[in-house]
Amino acid sequence: MAKKNAPEVKEEQKIQTKYDRKMAERKAQEKKDKRDEKIFKIVSSVIGIVLVLAIVIGIGSTIVKKQVAVNGTYIQVGDRDVSRLEYDFYYNVCVGNYLSTYGSLVSYMGLDTTRDFDEQPYDENLTWKDMFDQMTVQQMAQTFALIDDAKANGFEYDDTADLEERMTSFKSAADSAGVTEAEFFKSTFGQYATKSNLTPFIKDGILSVAYYNYLDEQNAPSAEEIANYYNENPLNYDKVDYRSFLFTADIAEDASEEDISKAMTEIKEKADAFKEARINGSDFEQLCMDNASEEAKANYEDEETEYCLSEGQRHSYTPSAIADWLYDDARKANDIEVIEDTDNHRCYVVEFVNRYYDAEESDAEISDTLATNATTEYISGLMENYDIKDPKGNLNYLAVQNADGADTSSETTATAATEDTER
Repeated sequence: MAKKNAPEVKEEQKIQTKYDRKMAERKAQEKKDKRDEKIFKIVSSVIGIVLVLAIVIGIGSTIVKKQVAVNGTYIQVGDRDVSRLEYDFYYNVCVGNYLSTYGSLVSYMGLDTTRDFDEQPYDENLTWKDMFDQMTVQQMAQTFALIDDAKANGFEYDDTADLEERMTSFKSAADSAGVTEAEFFKSTFGQYATKSNLTPFIKDGILSVAYYNYLDEQNAPSAEEIANYYNENPLNYDKVDYRSFLFTADIAEDASEEDISKAMTEIKEKADAFKEARINGSDFEQLCMDNASEEAKANYEDEETEYCLSEGQRHSYTPSAIADWLYDDARKANDIEVIEDTDNHRCYVVEFVNRYYDAEESDAEISDTLATNATTEYISGLMENYDIKDPKGNLNYLAVQNADGADTSSETTATAATEDTER
């Protein structure tokens, strides 16, 4: 009988022992580990590239951002493209000058300098940032108008000394603050500001100031024009000398009308008695001392001065209750009157001494006024071509004006605001 061949057992059909299975699992795990390691290396290399790219892109983004700030268009003033760098320079100068001018008063005006300006309301529609933006574009428009007109009229100015003076003052300010010049420029004029890239703007300011002063000189009025202006506005320039004493009624907070009337009658009687005594020859200063409170008597004891005498007083600085009487054309020396100020429960005894015009002082003042008015009018005409355009929406106040249907053109007043670059 032939022997039957045993059936062939394939590898996968072999019965695996526990050891075989363990070794197989180990080989599979090793294979998986090698595959995972390979994948990890590939992924890691990719991630590394991404991280490097992120760093490069970050640096590139900063560079691009700076390039845009220095060379790109932030707003337009007339036909000029203004960069963020230039705008920040003018903005910080305007803010600095405003804060220097008003000092501690800004807190009473509702401005907290430690907080962001765009978070503080200036009025019902605008923030303080909006207000400073308006000042900034107005200053820029005026400066550009002056520069362009100066060039058009062939005006030239050597700014060497002025520029050196500015830079020296900046260096001194940096030293005083204990910072480098680079840190000073950046902290004072904007994050992209440097000494070199701000120099053209500083030179523009110097030129605009010089040309403004030139226009002022050219607009100086004649002697006849000064005289005519004075004759039209004598109250603005005449001065008076006068003596006075003030009686004040003692009025309680809960005083009735009857109490107030009685108190006013009492001081009126004292004032009338003072006037009568003066008319009869008594010394005005002595009468003041006789009627003053114990605390005030010492004011009249100095024989070298006359405390009751006010000299060189302009109409606008004279107490309103007595100003019209003193500046009445009918006044003559030694006129004396008792004048009641019922609103403030007071009573004045006033003696007119003299009214006069100080030509040396007031002629110069009038000349400055007329020259400034003429220069202002001239520059205002120039600025009609320097409207503000904000294509990128950087100026919120313009959006507010648009929403209100207001004129969005820059309303610029030609003042000596060109002094902003003097900081």
